[in-house]
Amino acid sequence: MCADRTEWFTKARFGMFIHWGVYALIGRGEWVRSDEEISTEAYEPWVRAFQPKHFDAHVWAKAAREAGMQYVVFTAKHHDGYCLFDSALTEYTSMHYAGRDYVREVLDAFRAEGLRVGLYYSLLDWHHPDYPHYGDRHHPCRNDSGESNENRDFERYLAYMHGQVQELCTNYGRIDILWTDFSYDDLRAEAWHGEELVSMIRRLQPGILLNNRLEVSGEGFGTLLDEKPAVTAGDFVSPEQIIPPDGIRNWCGEAVPWEACVTMNNGWGYTEKDHWFKPADMLVRKLVECVSKGGNLLLNVGPDGEGRFPPESEAILQEIGAWMRHSGESVVGCGYSGLPKPEYGRITAKEDCLYYHVMEAQIGGIPLRGISRETIEEITLLKDGRKMEIEDTWITGNYPDLVFASFGEDPRLPDAIDTVIKVKRKKNKQ
Repeated sequence: MCADRTEWFTKARFGMFIHWGVYALIGRGEWVRSDEEISTEAYEPWVRAFQPKHFDAHVWAKAAREAGMQYVVFTAKHHDGYCLFDSALTEYTSMHYAGRDYVREVLDAFRAEGLRVGLYYSLLDWHHPDYPHYGDRHHPCRNDSGESNENRDFERYLAYMHGQVQELCTNYGRIDILWTDFSYDDLRAEAWHGEELVSMIRRLQPGILLNNRLEVSGEGFGTLLDEKPAVTAGDFVSPEQIIPPDGIRNWCGEAVPWEACVTMNNGWGYTEKDHWFKPADMLVRKLVECVSKGGNLLLNVGPDGEGRFPPESEAILQEIGAWMRHSGESVVGCGYSGLPKPEYGRITAKEDCLYYHVMEAQIGGIPLRGISRETIEEITLLKDGRKMEIEDTWITGNYPDLVFASFGEDPRLPDAIDTVIKVKRKKNKQ
């Protein structure tokens, strides 16, 4: 891990994950081939039908920027092996079937909105003839004894996989993140020829960030937390569908960059019948929780087979964006404050500022633990910049070591989702 490489990442804090591919037409998630043991031949009609007429990368990119997101990670190839980019190594691509390089369109659109760009690339490939079939616990043909692994050459698959990563790192300009997914059973860093792969990636894209999944899947941390991380350790940990209870630290207690990847509903790829969407207020609070623990939130959208964001996702992004427009300062560029979590919410920090996130209304003033009166230059309500007064009453006088901020006479929070109090500290009094 290199601090110079990760500096922008640990300031960005909020990104969009996009899972999209042929499986979106089926509408039962990105694992549908494995879950339903669909053969390559049976999958082919959907491959040919994947001609998304409503796809517009600029619409996606604008939605991400307006939600306050700072970067994107887009699925260049998922486990089904279908490539959303032009490749000289296979015809199993969107360029061959649909005449479009979706990776190029997405990267160009997000860059135009001023966002950083990343690509997801699956180490698995259920389409390639040399990837293990029978007996592999994930492959759609795992129970088909007719799909013997005899004469399958895994080294040939590795040459293909390395070659495609080389194409992505060569043909699309600067890539900020490469999100490889994932290692399991005997297929881990050594099996992927991981050191060779990382060496090539670093040579072609010196500033790129790598996740930790050349070594593990979402269930582990890998050697990034060890005293001497391996070449294949990556730059950040990628916990999935969970926010680490205490953040993530290495063997000697130092904070390690991490990014919680989280779905809006229960699935990554478009799932037609899954309407269990997390409400926007919950996701704002989870974003703040990540930042307060020194991490990022990578929030997933699964567009449908025609290239449209689900309407629920669009509405959620708009609500998050409305909050970010007035309080995003407490997220982007912020991190762990070093102060205990208050009962009413969270604390984030940036340079000489502390941001107290009040998510539960209080009786009386808001206790601002961790600061003293003489260190405060100014207290403001971040939403509108209104100056806030320190509350001095016969009641608060019982707690002389605490500073209390007052919202005034209205007992309701100015923002029911998360009211942010900004405390600017005197530079020489911290």
